[in-house]
Amino acid sequence: MRLLLLEDDDILGEGLRDFLRSEGHRVDWCTRLEMTQALVGEPMDALLVDWQLPDGSGVEWLHARRTRGDRTPAIILTARDRLSDRIEGLDGGADDYLVKPFAPEELLARLRAVLRRSSGNPSERLRLGEVELDLAARSVKLGGVVVPLTAREWTLLEALARRAGRIVPKTDLERLALGFEAEVASNALEVHISALRRKLGRELIETVRGLGYRIAAPT
Repeated sequence: MRLLLLEDDDILGEGLRDFLRSEGHRVDWCTRLEMTQALVGEPMDALLVDWQLPDGSGVEWLHARRTRGDRTPAIILTARDRLSDRIEGLDGGADDYLVKPFAPEELLARLRAVLRRSSGNPSERLRLGEVELDLAARSVKLGGVVVPLTAREWTLLEALARRAGRIVPKTDLERLALGFEAEVASNALEVHISALRRKLGRELIETVRGLGYRIAAPT
């Protein structure tokens, strides 16, 4: 997953960034709302938003995004634990609300839950023909046999699987899964797509000429 983390506490922000990266996710960490301007238009799988930031309210920032039609799943991270605060945060556009302090493992579990709800898929397990994905365990099987993937191959496969049935533009897929690697090697995406097809079958990932790539909806 590619995640936007809005957190102004350096110790907490660094800890969450490092934990989420250790779990294989891309994290863009911002300590101020103004820093998110550099990420306008960048595709994200989820938003992790502190309520009170040095230059404004994370809840108001999220509400503004919702008003513009942004439906990216979002979790509010805050020390504010009153019932009225929870109601305000959820009504402001959050999909979940987590009170500090919290265990990073709980945050990851809540992330998986909001992504399941947003995709309409109640399970972290997907069957795509002969291919079975366990998004929580970050594993894939072909015909019941575990297939080892590199970290980049898994990130790319996950980005497509979470959007199964939809065409994902090449540029979005690069920014979701590859980041700097795609900037260094212009053919990085094609190299990883080719590797996934070799390991999991050529029919798994469809090239939609001129538009991007697509994995069929789960069976």
